[in-house]
Order: sequence, then structure tokens, then C-alpha cells
Amino acid sequence: MSVVLDILRTYRAPRSVAARRMAGPPREDRALAILLGGCGLVFVAQLPRLAREAWADPSIPFDGRMAGALFGWLMVMPLVFYALALMLTLILRATGTTASGCKVRMALFWGLLASSPLWLLAGLMAGFAGGTMGTTLFQALAVGGFLIFAASGLVAAKRAGQEAAA
Repeated sequence: MSVVLDILRTYRAPRSVAARRMAGPPREDRALAILLGGCGLVFVAQLPRLAREAWADPSIPFDGRMAGALFGWLMVMPLVFYALALMLTLILRATGTTASGCKVRMALFWGLLASSPLWLLAGLMAGFAGGTMGTTLFQALAVGGFLIFAASGLVAAKRAGQEAAA
């Protein structure tokens, strides 16, 4: 299946798409590609807001703002997501869940990539409308989408761990 069609299907049935994405042997290369794709799209979503901020306050040029966002989203945030996945794996193991670390990472990373259309929409709102209530609403919607998709993936990872243990 294509990634774009899976993203669209995730909005209808997030758990089944996550389970299908986790099926088969663990593929760390695929998980990393999904994470970098999601971080790259969230970086692109920041560009309209950065352009607006550079226009409003020219003391920091757009290039500098873009370089900082690029470093943050493509260098720092992947490490943050890996650390978050490690913490989630340890928490799930402490509660008795037998989900593998690769499945937990895939659930978390797929949640980011699947919610990227919401991040792009929130970035457009931030670029066009600035810091309004509507922008805050779209940003909350993007964070909520990420949390829902990641939680659905974690449920699928938990079920896959239970089936493997049985």
C-alpha cells in the first residue's frame, strides 16, 4: 500500500492501518523513514509561520529561522521521538504488556506521519492568520490527532504482543 493512501485510511480506521503497518518482521529502516518523513513534513508546516514572523520582526531573517527549525525537526526531534518510544516501551513492559520496542516505535512514528496533514493545515493557519484562536484550535487538533493515532498504534502493538505471546 502507498503511504498516502494509508494516511487517508488512518483517519477512518487507525488501529487496523497501524496493525497492518506493524505486521511482519521488525523493520527498523522503515520506522526511521516514517519518522524522518513525519518530521520533514512538520518542518515544512512551520515555514509559513516562520515567514510571517520574519516579516513582522526582521531582526532574525527567514533563513536563520528556517535553519533553526530544520535543525530542530530533522536532528533533535527524531532523537526526542526515539527517547519517547523507549520510555513508552519501558512503561508498557512494567505494566505487563509484551509489545516489542520496534512495534512501539512504529506506532509512535506512524502517529506523527499520519497526523502530518493536520500539522500542515495548522502551519498554514499560523502563516495566514498569525496567533489567533483559530490557529490555536488547529494546533490543538494536530496534537490531538497525533495522540489518537499513536494511542491506536500502541493498542495494535499491544494486541500483536499478546498474540505473539500466546
